[in-house]
Amino acid sequence: MSDILGIIGGSGLYEMEGLRNVRRVTVRTPFGEPSDALTVGELQGRTLAFLPRHGRGHRLSPSQINYRANVYAMKKIGADAILSISAVGSMKERIRPGDIVVVDQFYDHTRIRPNTFFEGGIAGHIAFADPVCPALAGVVYDASRRAVRRVHRGGTYLCMEGPAFSTRAESTIYRKWGVDVIGMTNMPEAKLAREAELCYATLALATDYDCWHETEEDVTVGSILAILKTNVENSKTIVREVARRLPSPDGCHCREALRHALITDRKRIPAATRKRLSLLIGKYL
Repeated sequence: MSDILGIIGGSGLYEMEGLRNVRRVTVRTPFGEPSDALTVGELQGRTLAFLPRHGRGHRLSPSQINYRANVYAMKKIGADAILSISAVGSMKERIRPGDIVVVDQFYDHTRIRPNTFFEGGIAGHIAFADPVCPALAGVVYDASRRAVRRVHRGGTYLCMEGPAFSTRAESTIYRKWGVDVIGMTNMPEAKLAREAELCYATLALATDYDCWHETEEDVTVGSILAILKTNVENSKTIVREVARRLPSPDGCHCREALRHALITDRKRIPAATRKRLSLLIGKYL
């Protein structure tokens, strides 16, 4: 069984009934500070580590989040898997506000975010055709089905830069691309999780129809918060179930994502880079 399940999402998630031995853990990383201290506790016989993606009090916009530090912090405390809980807009009529989507693909439409650990004299090229861990996503889907009626398995998450919502023209174009949901936070988070050899899955909470829908109101912060409030308890129920049924990482391809990804001559990797990335690449050097 996996030792620690990392949860990246809203700051209210870690206020869960039954969470025991709760403590705050400050993690230092070579990539700077994570969004906040991690809240670590025990639930269902499992250790959970919660990280508020935007910081407590929602201080960080999507483009200001230090995704590398967040993922590195999860790796450093011993997490084997990350469950990302994210608010999204629906780009399909069949995905209604309040629905849950367990996505299996991403389209990265961000522009200004550092999106790899591999720099400073080392090149790494991970396989990323299937960016979500199928075993973890399967558990998340089954757990979601136990909590809510309307759950969708699979779909493409388009990650935009933000922090502004889409223009109507952009929303219409994204619809033509065939994506299922739109959000601002899961890339490069998912990519970095793969580079860190962590299993990763997304619980996407649909809050609105973006601004493409002709008969629904355009997306606003107020409308999102209203639906998110009702989703918090559902998310806690899902996290409990995932914690109870978390699959073993043994034999998972996510755990060996770097085995054939590092192409730099080992003798030419600078000592400072070796030290900086030792947690991620040490076993391959």
